[in-house]
Amino acid sequence: MAELGFHWPSLIVYLVNFTILLVVLYLVAYKPILRVLDQRSERIRGSLDQADRLQQESAVRQTEMEGQLQEARREGQVFIEQARAAAERFREEERERARQEADAFVARARSDIQRERDNAIEEVRQHFGDLAITAAERVIRRSLDHDAHTEIIDQVLEEGGMLGRDASANA
Repeated sequence: MAELGFHWPSLIVYLVNFTILLVVLYLVAYKPILRVLDQRSERIRGSLDQADRLQQESAVRQTEMEGQLQEARREGQVFIEQARAAAERFREEERERARQEADAFVARARSDIQRERDNAIEEVRQHFGDLAITAAERVIRRSLDHDAHTEIIDQVLEEGGMLGRDASANA
């Protein structure tokens, strides 16, 4: 092998040096590096476990939150329905009260109209009675010939027509 450029004693020295270097590296560097790598892999494994745990907790909390959100929506719908029902009751009460007020107003108006009508009829009766008395007085003062009688009737009717127009204007 000398022809290839190998020198056996040097080769043995190189092999012994390399072996010593490997032993020293194994003791000094390889074990600490493996230990650091093992510690790192444990931390990574722990972090992954913790991430899984957090993810599961997050999923559970999300489910709880969705349940609470659904419950809040249901309660909101119940409140809305209660508010609608209360508004409808209020609307109906207001309609009924307005209807009662309108009925009372109509009843008062009818009674006022009836009272005014009765007063007008009474006034017409009084005036008609006065006219009848006036006509009778005139008949008694005059002679009862046919022409005078017709004239008195026309006068009474004329005065009664005036009275009727006055009563209509007052009503």
